[in-house]
Amino acid sequence: MALNSLGREIPERYAGRALTPYRDPFSLTPSGLAAPRPITRVNPGANKLVGSLREAIEASGLKDGMTISTHHALRNGDYLLNAVVNEIAALGIRGIWIASSSVHPVHAEIIPHIKSGVIAGFQCGVNGLIGELASKGELQVPIIVRSHGGRARAVLEGSVQIDVSFIAAPCCDPCGNLNGYFGPSACGSLGYAQSDALHAACVVAVTDNLVPYPAVPVVIPQTLVDFVVQVERLGDPAKIVSTTTRITTDPVGLQIASYASQVIEASGLLKDGFSFQTGSGGISLAVADKMRSAMRRGNIKGSFGCGGITGYFVGMLEEGLFSALMDVQCFDTEAVRSIGVNQAHQEISADLYANPFNRGAVVNRLDCVILGATEVDCNFNVNVNTESNGYLLHNTGGHSDTAAGAKLSIIVAPSIRGRLPIVRDQVTTITTPGETISVVVTERGIAVHDRHPELKEELIRRKLPVKEIHDLQKETCRITGTPRPLDFEDEIVALIEYRDGSIIDVVRRVKE
Repeated sequence: MALNSLGREIPERYAGRALTPYRDPFSLTPSGLAAPRPITRVNPGANKLVGSLREAIEASGLKDGMTISTHHALRNGDYLLNAVVNEIAALGIRGIWIASSSVHPVHAEIIPHIKSGVIAGFQCGVNGLIGELASKGELQVPIIVRSHGGRARAVLEGSVQIDVSFIAAPCCDPCGNLNGYFGPSACGSLGYAQSDALHAACVVAVTDNLVPYPAVPVVIPQTLVDFVVQVERLGDPAKIVSTTTRITTDPVGLQIASYASQVIEASGLLKDGFSFQTGSGGISLAVADKMRSAMRRGNIKGSFGCGGITGYFVGMLEEGLFSALMDVQCFDTEAVRSIGVNQAHQEISADLYANPFNRGAVVNRLDCVILGATEVDCNFNVNVNTESNGYLLHNTGGHSDTAAGAKLSIIVAPSIRGRLPIVRDQVTTITTPGETISVVVTERGIAVHDRHPELKEELIRRKLPVKEIHDLQKETCRITGTPRPLDFEDEIVALIEYRDGSIIDVVRRVKE
């Protein structure tokens, strides 16, 4: 075992690979070339259409021990991953690695295939029951959790080699031109699938909306697609929305949003050209609403809104408050509608969004990002992967990517959640290093990282409740009591990989 720079013990090897401990956000540099894919040709008159998902798997050449991927644009409404794994199992193929962009609670259906050995491991984050059972030691399967940018990096550099990518294609023609904008399973942006299409050895477009050639607009072109298969249904777009997309009405949440918006205004970043990302939670949307009002008052026009896009950001675009939306994933059906009709609502790949090893990701252009947290510690390290019980229940998403890229990264969270303090001496799991966090905002006060002394002084001048993070933690613990430390076994059930490929933490089996 080795200690990384944050004091976390990291094994030398995991699931057959040597590990690099996390050192800092920016010093690890890439080498080599982008991962290749086989060159082939398709002659005039060739037919890419196959009759079923099983035939597509057989045609792809999938064998024991290979790696497959799907994308998660349909989120908890996705049907494809379950269907693919069921067919793989029926064909007697075993030891498959899943390298999807994310696994959601709907995919609990594949748990029997983990236990039977059809699935050997996960090269992606997992949400829900799979992570919980792994944390309890009931699933003996390695899991490597990556951020959205980290996954794009891993695919492009070849550290994750995808043998067959199954792309849910809501609108597709017989040659494989496809987009996510139209059809019964329209999900909008296919930002996570684009890297897979470029670098997977074989690409299978799976659609429930086969349209005459050519399917336009072309998001992923026929030049990258090997086979096309039509199925009855890809998923349920109504379940793209997995968290609230309404502004909170809770007084605590509104107080947090008020403080956060005042932090942004005090930073001096809120001016023409302002770029902004926020999540889909109630507090985050309340911050966005206050920014919307401030931009109207100041006649400010922002440059772009970014990330997973909601109908709320669509409204700001259509109102003229932003020049563009940079959309890697649509978070609701209003965003899906917008991306199909508005050229200023721009689809971007996960590579362009957040890969740290390219010639400049969109997150590097962010002025401000609003992020949530399961826990924060007194060094500003943030946990979004594990819950207070120690179970691995959440993917990283773009958390560490945007925190590293934005000029101002703000964590918004209630000081107490589930009778437990949000600020701890140490977080259970480090997802995002404190050196990339600017401010932590709770209803009890605002803690500013030492690397922003001028912002801290300005907030104090404006008579906002600025507190040292240690004091905020002590104040909250006087109400809740000090949480009892969790007990863990030595067994490692998952790695938390930082966006550059180094290991920032591990998740251990919870001692029951």
